[in-house]
Amino acid sequence: MTAPVLLVIAHGSRDPRHAATVTALTARVRSLRPGLRVETAFLDFNAPSVPQVLSRLAADGVREVVALPLLLTRAFHAKADIPSVLREAALRHPWLSVRRAEVLGPSPLLTAALERRLSEAGLDPSDPSARASTGVVLASAGSTDPEAIAVIAEIAREWRHTGWCAVRPAFASAVSAAGYPRTEDAVRALRADGARRVAVAPYVIAPGRLPDRIAEGARSAGADVLADVLGPGPELARLLLRRYDGAAARPRAALTA
Repeated sequence: MTAPVLLVIAHGSRDPRHAATVTALTARVRSLRPGLRVETAFLDFNAPSVPQVLSRLAADGVREVVALPLLLTRAFHAKADIPSVLREAALRHPWLSVRRAEVLGPSPLLTAALERRLSEAGLDPSDPSARASTGVVLASAGSTDPEAIAVIAEIAREWRHTGWCAVRPAFASAVSAAGYPRTEDAVRALRADGARRVAVAPYVIAPGRLPDRIAEGARSAGADVLADVLGPGPELARLLLRRYDGAAARPRAALTA
């Protein structure tokens, strides 16, 4: 029996580093599971689009697809944009069955990726004394969706219980109505609260304008450690396959399900 095609749906960006990161991540997924057909599509800015890829798959005789949002939270793109584009495709290709996978976060694999990035930036998360003296800013791109904001805050709370002296959520985009700070504000607050070391961990998959804003905020506020974005690491590749397997195991469903 042929396995469903994995269609990774990324947001897209004018920044070429975004598409390059997505390409590297999907290449790592292919290396972990040889024989699995993995396709990439973008919602905006980059090609190919989701309709273009689904049309090509249908023309190739593919009948089953798992559409996986390359997103860390269930915000607007996961709740509205992706379902909408898949419903439109269903009208053109009614014989094509697409199961939607869950977004990537939250997951222990993402926390592991954050800690690996901190380690690569010079902080040793395996050292209990380093954790106990370090305040971490969990810096997300941001969202106007209350559910997505609440998820980021909960991840910060849970991560705090693994030995860090504090973990604060922060956002690159304006979400002041939710009461959460920008990256630079969170760095300064941790310093004022007595953290001997402050590290910024971007909870973002690929480089771009908002991740650059996170980095600028961290530097302007004098953060001691600035980790890189999550990128095409092994944890994310394994997580993509985990989400794919979960969706593929569900009963066959139509695009509108």
